[in-house]
Amino acid sequence: MNNLKYYNDSLAYDFDMFMPSTAKKTRKEDNIIKLAPPKRKNKTRRAVRAMSVSAFTVMAAVFMLSALCGNLFLRLQINEVNSEINDVKAQINALDSEKTSLEMEFERRISYSNIELEATELGMKKMSKDQVEYIRVNDKNAAITAKGELVEEEY
Repeated sequence: MNNLKYYNDSLAYDFDMFMPSTAKKTRKEDNIIKLAPPKRKNKTRRAVRAMSVSAFTVMAAVFMLSALCGNLFLRLQINEVNSEINDVKAQINALDSEKTSLEMEFERRISYSNIELEATELGMKKMSKDQVEYIRVNDKNAAITAKGELVEEEY
C-alpha cells in the first residue's frame, strides 16, 4: 500500500478501498520485489571451475616435469651401463688378443723343429732299424725277457 496518500487525504478513512472495483482498474501488485537467485552460486561454481582448471593445469605440469626428470634419470643410468658394457667389451678384446699371442708363443715353443733341436743338443738321435728289437711269441702266450726269464700269461 502506498502510505503517502494517507498523509495527503483524509486520515480517517480510505474510501477507495470501499469502492467497487471496475474492470478497467487493474489489481495492484504487491510491493514484493522478487530478487534474482543469488549469483553467488554461479560465482562459486566459476571460482571452483577456475580453481579446478588451474589445479589440473598445475598437476599436469608437475606430472610432465616429473616424467621428464624421470626420463633424463633413466637415460643417464642407461648411458652409465652402456659405458660399463663397452669397457668390459674392450677388456674382453684385450684378453682375446693376449690369448692369441700366448697361443702363438706356445705353438712356437713346442714346434717339432724346436723339439728336435733340443733333443740333438741333449745327445739324442732318431731311432734306426738296428735299434729295434723284435720279440717272437709262440702259441703258448709266453715270452722270454732280456734277462732270460720266461713270462707266461695265465687265464
